[in-house]
Amino acid sequence: MPVPLYEAKAEFFRMLGHPVRIRVLELLQDGPMPVRDLLSAIEVEPFALSQQLAVLRRSGIVTSARDGSTVVCEPAGGDVAQLMLAARRILTEVLAGQRVLLEELRESGVPAS
Repeated sequence: MPVPLYEAKAEFFRMLGHPVRIRVLELLQDGPMPVRDLLSAIEVEPFALSQQLAVLRRSGIVTSARDGSTVVCEPAGGDVAQLMLAARRILTEVLAGQRVLLEELRESGVPAS
């Protein structure tokens, strides 16, 4: 029996649910990047990055290839960059809405915690 689309989407978003994975996808928006450069940009232990890259590779969202002794990662498709941009737009709207609500609360004299 096939998995319903909403369940597949939920699993996809769970796969994205780690800050290191999100940061990797953000960094790869500009194109392929050696793992050593990802490591220096993200500042996590090599094992932790390797673990998160493995999750992204297993999901099919990131590919990697060896170039001599260097492993280079890249998004599996252009839609990954679009997804990261959409997430940024959505967060910007949500935070702007929260800022408006906070201002309204302050103006009404309700103390914010």
